[in-house]
Amino acid sequence: MFADSHCHLNYSGLIEDQAAVLDRARARGVSAMLNIATREREWAAIIATADTHDDVWASVGIHPHEADAHPDVDTDRLVAVAAHPRVIAIGETGLDYHYDHSDRDRQRRSFRAHIAAARETGLPLIVHTRDAEADTADILAEEMGKGAYRGVIHCFTASDGFAARALELGLYISISGIVTFKNAKALQATAAGLPADRLLIETDAPFLAPVPHRGRLGEPAFVADTAGYLAALRGVTIEQLAEETRTNFFTLFAKAAA
Repeated sequence: MFADSHCHLNYSGLIEDQAAVLDRARARGVSAMLNIATREREWAAIIATADTHDDVWASVGIHPHEADAHPDVDTDRLVAVAAHPRVIAIGETGLDYHYDHSDRDRQRRSFRAHIAAARETGLPLIVHTRDAEADTADILAEEMGKGAYRGVIHCFTASDGFAARALELGLYISISGIVTFKNAKALQATAAGLPADRLLIETDAPFLAPVPHRGRLGEPAFVADTAGYLAALRGVTIEQLAEETRTNFFTLFAKAAA
């Protein structure tokens, strides 16, 4: 039984046929899905989806691309919405210097506000980072010094050095379908060596469909393909990898287990 630790069920491409998307996921053994928010206007619908389906949970957060558009979303606002019983995580949040869709200082302020909300609620933080390794790692470490919090680096594509820093801070690392791409040799090497008790898998659907589905919209059912590839890479059975990553999902997202 697989856990998709990061998907966007309410995004265009999936929302139009959401019931069938969920049925296809369940048919392939996906028994847990975390539906991720990136903008405040999504929160109500994402929580409603989680309210409707026992195997779907919700996050609340502001993607770094959206930081400029959400200057009023602060720690107090996140904490208040995260009190909902189906909200099990804060995010996604983080830093993205690849596109710079939002001012970098505002991204950093938003990131710290999310970390404070994770600390206050006890819910894990879902971290996005792209072309911002140094600042992401430094902020994560600085904020950990103010008080412990839990979290995951989602859709990991960063360096071994960044992985080591994240693991030292007690964070989890989530591997997406990118690991199946033929040009992802560095990621494949990193993923092969990650500790089994800190590993998650995800689709980031509707993005990043893995081989053999490249060119199609991603969906949670495809986490089984990523799991199969990753299991072979790590020299374990797909059943073992599914069990390890599902256990890790409910360990990290303890509110879902409760």
